[in-house]
Amino acid sequence: MAKPEYYYGVHSVESLLELEPERVLTLFTLKGRDDQRLQRILELAEPFGISIQKASRDTLEKLAGLPFHQGVVAAVRPHPTLNEKDLDQLLELTPDAFLLALDQVTDPHNLGACIRTAAAMGVQAVVVPRDRSASLTPTARKVAAGGAEKVKFIQVTNLARTLGHIKETYNVRVIGTMLDEKALPLQECDLTGAITIVMGAEDTGLRPITQSQCDQTVYIPMSGNLQSLNVSVATGMALYEACRQRNF
Repeated sequence: MAKPEYYYGVHSVESLLELEPERVLTLFTLKGRDDQRLQRILELAEPFGISIQKASRDTLEKLAGLPFHQGVVAAVRPHPTLNEKDLDQLLELTPDAFLLALDQVTDPHNLGACIRTAAAMGVQAVVVPRDRSASLTPTARKVAAGGAEKVKFIQVTNLARTLGHIKETYNVRVIGTMLDEKALPLQECDLTGAITIVMGAEDTGLRPITQSQCDQTVYIPMSGNLQSLNVSVATGMALYEACRQRNF
């Protein structure tokens, strides 16, 4: 049996029990904690016969790898890693797919925040390169606050090649976020239909090879003194505008 993964945090564990309870092997809860949020988690676990173990704060910290576990940790059967084939299957079934691609975003906190927003804005999948990118660590899952169980997380060998493939095969438009001579203000770009919004790394932005696959580039107009935003904040703004256009 594969080594279990550990989910921690109330939102992350609660969402997992709502969507994929069959993956949960054991729940570890903080000794002495007996509040409404924990009771909700225990109620979700009860019908599935999930083992519940009381644990000390130190034990929970060791399982989670961090002290910010909120008093609950779940040992979970690992989810299969999704790849290019899974992306193809998704696009075959979703003519107006709404995807988010992250080009070498390496901070797990930023990844988790992007996934959380993606789930809220109706994105079907977050696509990242397998190398030089953050993965779904327990930290990323906690920051995603349940979003990681609602959005497909797909790791591909070569992001630029994958973008080229989905453009040619499924007519998915690739919208890159960067400021160049062809970039449109975000709100002036058509973000309906099958699209992938591509966000660049925290420090370097989109790589040239990724830029070459973009059908259109966009930028977020700003009136203040700052000219750049944290990637998770910029992602939230871009996805919100796309969601607004797609819904209304």
